[in-house]
Amino acid sequence: MQQHGRAWVWIAGIGMLAGLVTGGGGWAAAQAPAAPAPTVQMRQSAMLTQDVDPVPSPDPASALPGPVALPPQAGVITKENGRFTLHTDVYEVRLNASVIDSSGHTVDTLPEDAFHVYEDGVPQQIVGFKHEDMPVSLGILIDSSGSMYDKRAAVDAASLNLVKLSNPLDEAFLVDFSSEAYIDQDFTSSIAKLQQGLSYIKSSGGTALYDAVIASADYLAKNAKQPKQVLLIVTDGDDNASNATLESAIRRVQDLDGPAIYCIGLLFGDDVSRREAKHSREVLTELADQTGGQAYFPKGLKDVDGIAQEVAQDIRTQYMIEYHSSKPPSQGGYREIHVEAKEKGFRGLQVRTRAGYFPKAASASPAAAQGAAPSGN
Repeated sequence: MQQHGRAWVWIAGIGMLAGLVTGGGGWAAAQAPAAPAPTVQMRQSAMLTQDVDPVPSPDPASALPGPVALPPQAGVITKENGRFTLHTDVYEVRLNASVIDSSGHTVDTLPEDAFHVYEDGVPQQIVGFKHEDMPVSLGILIDSSGSMYDKRAAVDAASLNLVKLSNPLDEAFLVDFSSEAYIDQDFTSSIAKLQQGLSYIKSSGGTALYDAVIASADYLAKNAKQPKQVLLIVTDGDDNASNATLESAIRRVQDLDGPAIYCIGLLFGDDVSRREAKHSREVLTELADQTGGQAYFPKGLKDVDGIAQEVAQDIRTQYMIEYHSSKPPSQGGYREIHVEAKEKGFRGLQVRTRAGYFPKAASASPAAAQGAAPSGN
C-alpha cells in the first residue's frame, strides 16, 4: 500500500521491560534497565500535494585552600584563579497541573502558596510558578486502523477545531498509526497544512498504539520548540500490533520528562467488544494518569468535538509549577510526585499532574554559578 506525503516513523529493538511494577500511583523500575530509546527514522517523501503515500577576590589565596562542603544539597565551593564557584547537583522539575473542585469544575484562580509539592513524600520548595496561556508543542495521534473508517470525519473535524482554539505560538504535528506510525504533517501552526495531512490518512491494518506513543514522545523531545508538550491520542480499540508494552511506553515518556497524554477513546459501536472496551479504557486511563493528562470516553461521535474543546481548555488553563528536587539526580531512580492544593473558600481540591519521573542522566553534571550564591534548594 502506498503512503501519502508521509515521513515514515519506525520503532526498532523495543521488547518487554522486565521488573516494572506499579504502586503508590506511579511506575517504578525494580532493578531494571531503562527502556532503549526508540529509533526514529524519516525518509524523504514527495511533495505533500502529490499522492505518494509514505570578577577577582580580595581574599588571600589561602582563604579557601580547597573544596568546602556546604550543608547537604547546597553544593561545594571551590576557588580557582581568585574566583569562587559554587557547584550544585540539583534537578529542576517542571509540572503542568490542572485543579478540579469537588463539583468537577476547573479552578484557575489559585495563588502559588495554595500549592504543596511532595517528591517521594518529602515536601519540596517551589521555585517557579506561572498561570498563563503558555504555548504548546502538540502531537496529534490518530488511529488509522480499519475499524476507524466510519469515525474519521468526526475525528478530523474535532482535531482541527482543537488546534483552532490554540495559542498563536502553538505548533502541532500529525501522526497516524495502524500497524506502523507515519508523520503526515511535521510541526506547523497552519490549519491548512494539518487539514492536508489529515487527507493522507487511510484506514487499514492493526493498532500499534504503544509504539506510536514512544516514537511521538521521542520526536517531541528532539524537535519541539516549546517546553510545554502534549500528545492527544484518538483511538477506538486495543493495541494489537506493538513491539513495545504499556509499561515500556510509560517508562519512556517518564525518562524523557515527556508530554502529558490526553486520550479520546471511541469505545462504542457493534465492532467493539465489552472485554476489549474495558481493557482499552484501563490502558488509556493509565497513560493519562501517569503523565498528567486526561482520558475521555464519549458515548458517540457527536460528543467528540466537545471533548476536543475540553482538552484545549484544560491545556490553556493549567498552572506551571517548578521545584528543585531535594534528591540529587546522581541518585537516579523513579521519583513519585504528589501535589496538593488548599485555599480558603474551596473544598475537595484535586490536582492532576504527572505521577512521577526518572531524572535525566545528563542533568547529573554539576551546574556552576559565579559567587557563593545560594543554589535555590
